[in-house]
Amino acid sequence: MLLALATRSDLPAWEIDDRFLHQALQDLGVPFERPIWDDPTADWSRYDAVLIRTTWDYQDKLPAFLAWSRRVAATTRLFNPAPVVAWNTHKHYLRQLAAAGVPLAPTVWLDRGQQVASGDLVDRHGIREGFLKPCVGATARETLRFLTDAAGLAAAQAHLDRLLPHEDLMLQPFLGQVLVRGEWSAISIDGRISHCVRKIPVPGDYRVQDDFGARDERYEPTATERALAEHAFTSVQRRGGPCPGADGSPLVYGRADFLWADDGECVLTELELVEPSLFFRHEPRAGRMLAAALLARLRR
Repeated sequence: MLLALATRSDLPAWEIDDRFLHQALQDLGVPFERPIWDDPTADWSRYDAVLIRTTWDYQDKLPAFLAWSRRVAATTRLFNPAPVVAWNTHKHYLRQLAAAGVPLAPTVWLDRGQQVASGDLVDRHGIREGFLKPCVGATARETLRFLTDAAGLAAAQAHLDRLLPHEDLMLQPFLGQVLVRGEWSAISIDGRISHCVRKIPVPGDYRVQDDFGARDERYEPTATERALAEHAFTSVQRRGGPCPGADGSPLVYGRADFLWADDGECVLTELELVEPSLFFRHEPRAGRMLAAALLARLRR
């Protein structure tokens, strides 16, 4: 058996979480390689399975990435599957999860090519402080927090004018609790929440990624918060649910990200099913769980 853990060409040096998965595979005697997903010389048919891991530049090459996922799936087993990858790489999937009862922040969906005025948008939707982000993105790419004063609206309009001709965007109220409490994430392995983490930005920043100096720690959600995360994951795997190809079986991995609203309730911001960081450093056992879940699928 030979596995591929797909990665990118210039992986940041601070990425250490997957070492726990690597160790688990080594302990099980399972050989693996870490090919670069867009390396034209890679022969994906050599592998018994391909697990998408640190392909963190896909958002800049989305058509190529989706085509790659289909090619790989045609020659070997891909996790998570190609239909899930296609569905989960554009944030319109959140609209379907909202229809399934998963709470989101109030969102205005802006379609590529629309012509909109920032002032009209915030007035119509009662937004006092706004947040713009692309529907395809990662690591806070092209996000903008703005006040609804003259300077803020001008910045928002410039952002819209530059991006909206080329890509879909989302407008939401800025949830200020991120500055105080950060963001929390639930990691699911084989349909079971293995652990949760809280990501805390540097003072004054809203970005919770390592790239921007944020820190993270183990987090124990309340019973209500945990139930919300479980609902998000089960909504995806439910047969006939919003995710293409769902048959009731759990996905091999996933991560659900949540923010707190001002009233203390949680809203889903992302459901990461393609290449999420899984924060194994806060629960090394989860690396062993993922290795075991992958092998179990290959033995079926």
